[in-house]
Amino acid sequence: MVGSERVVVVTGASRGAGKGIALALGETGATVYVTGRTRNEGDAPLPGTVFATAEEIGRRGGRGVPVVLDHRDDAQVEAFFERLRDEHGRLDILVNNALTVPDGLTEKGPFWEKPLSLLDLLDVGMRSTYVTSYFAAPLLVAGGGGLVVNTSSFGGTCYMHGPAYGAGKAAVDKMAHDMAVDFRPWNVAVVSIWMGLLATERTLAGFAADPGAYDGLAATAESPEFTGRIIAALARDPELMTRTGRVLVGAEIAQELGVVDTKGQQPPSHRPMLGNPPVFSEAVID
Repeated sequence: MVGSERVVVVTGASRGAGKGIALALGETGATVYVTGRTRNEGDAPLPGTVFATAEEIGRRGGRGVPVVLDHRDDAQVEAFFERLRDEHGRLDILVNNALTVPDGLTEKGPFWEKPLSLLDLLDVGMRSTYVTSYFAAPLLVAGGGGLVVNTSSFGGTCYMHGPAYGAGKAAVDKMAHDMAVDFRPWNVAVVSIWMGLLATERTLAGFAADPGAYDGLAATAESPEFTGRIIAALARDPELMTRTGRVLVGAEIAQELGVVDTKGQQPPSHRPMLGNPPVFSEAVID
């Protein structure tokens, strides 16, 4: 797939990792549909809208298409992919990034002392990844090959922010493995990418409020665009199908593929500190 011919969907792209991924893929000349709930500045506590992301994609040489979409609503998701079918008839890259970040997620203490609303991230996060992939699948198959990426983190195997967050990340990792089995006959690869600490709007605000909270990690934080650069390289990789079904550490696959971050740096892998990705059984039971 030549960059300018690619049709891409990045969910949860008003800000944060989704915005960075969309911008990096837009720089390849792709048409990038950016989904999110934020229509106007001020609608959310943090800056960013789907329209601002789409406009920046245009300035970088791609075509950004803003889509105001609530991933809690299955009917909205289905309608969007019907629109995509009418406009393009296929999809080349799907990035499942949408995630609700509830208040209280990073509070200290046991899970029963945190808000029950932390379960919202299992709705927009775990469940939305399944639903979005479900409605995207016919378009990915129609293209004769493609790539699905679930954005994830080391929280899939280590304790990170408690059991709700961990369950959500472990789930999208396993979905990548199982969806890869179903997609393989159509040459569609599915991977989960573990991102490191990202210098997003939310994280930078956290740095400012509590400079010691990320002691030792702030200097090596990945830009939000780093994962998008990795995804672009994976989509070009002739060995892509050998990676399908796996959980990849973003910093490690970047080094393998010669991808650097926006300032030319090579972010480190946090595997030595946070642990290894899971290895799933090769057994297939229909």
